[in-house]
Amino acid sequence: MGLRDMFSNYVYRQMEKRGLNEDIHSHSIRFGGRYADDGNILESSDVYELLQDISNQMMLAECVVEDRDGNEIRNDPALKVLKNPNNYLTGSEFIKLMTNTYMIQGQVFPLLNKDQLHIATNIHTELDEQLVEHFKTGVGGTRIPSSMIRHIKNMGTNHLKGVGLLELGRNTLEGVMSAEKVLTDKYTKGGFLAFLLKLDAHINPQNGAQSKLINAILDQLESIDESRTVKLIPLGKGYSIDTMKSPIEDEKLLAYLNIYKKDLGKFLGINVDTYTALIKSDLEKAMMYLHNKATKPMMKNFGEHLTLLFFGPDSDKRIKFKINILDFVPYSTKTNIGYNIVRTGITSPDNVAEMLGFEKQNTPETQAIYLSNDLTKIGDKKATDDSLKGGDDNDKEEGG
Repeated sequence: MGLRDMFSNYVYRQMEKRGLNEDIHSHSIRFGGRYADDGNILESSDVYELLQDISNQMMLAECVVEDRDGNEIRNDPALKVLKNPNNYLTGSEFIKLMTNTYMIQGQVFPLLNKDQLHIATNIHTELDEQLVEHFKTGVGGTRIPSSMIRHIKNMGTNHLKGVGLLELGRNTLEGVMSAEKVLTDKYTKGGFLAFLLKLDAHINPQNGAQSKLINAILDQLESIDESRTVKLIPLGKGYSIDTMKSPIEDEKLLAYLNIYKKDLGKFLGINVDTYTALIKSDLEKAMMYLHNKATKPMMKNFGEHLTLLFFGPDSDKRIKFKINILDFVPYSTKTNIGYNIVRTGITSPDNVAEMLGFEKQNTPETQAIYLSNDLTKIGDKKATDDSLKGGDDNDKEEGG
């Protein structure tokens, strides 16, 4: 065993006594890795932002019940449950929780218990010989009737289990989270400042004076807790102290994160570069991109499962998620849309179109509309029908 190895082992034993053996061992500094699970996965800011964008779209969608002809049933009891699923979650919170669980774990289990809706956890599933799915709780193996619960899966190639970010991107995710932790810890602690004590003399564990000197030097070094602290450490012949450079190289870690953080978006169904570029140039296109790539398929899957959960397989009623994409466009865009609608309404009568310099439509309706009758009823077909019939006496007087 060489002198350096002997000294390293000796220093390690001394540091172990001080409870610092997690930092120094066998010539190297060890940094703890991160194991991604559904409890800490949101600690990565980029992952959190992507999940938020998708689950917020789902949360802003409206649940509706339709009959077989596509007509909305506004007083269906299922709507009341979806808006107030239980005593601890609102309807929006429930959808957001269900969406995040679905994306992270790859599957989620909504459970309907009379007039309350819950997200079941620790559920085990199996198919019997008749290919009927059975559900058991992890604790005690209690069976749950299949009519009370649905198994919503983010489909991969396994018909029994969905795949989510935690499984698809586990290696990438753990690498990203570990790199983030190393950088965060480094700057939280003011940089990993370390010192190397060099000895030219032979290390003798039985040498009490030598051990006392080494302990004194280590005590002095450990007490340096901030950059403004200055320590004067007198050393005897054969002893020297060198500052060790931090093994954490920011540039390399940041380059790693810049590459692999983007890969996480692919496991959620979007290209981060494309999405980021669209957000900078056109928010509406960015939201439509996110909607079509990630949210829309999820809305369809959730709607089908909730339909079966509430109404069963033989009902003509359907639960659907409907989203107003105008929720995601700037106010100026909404203003332009409103302006165009109003402008179209104003120029509908041919006489007004001609006066304002627009081309006349030359239809019986546009030629017969009474201006005083239709300015307050743009788009109302009955107004046009009334005007074609001549309207009532008051309208004739006003229009004539």
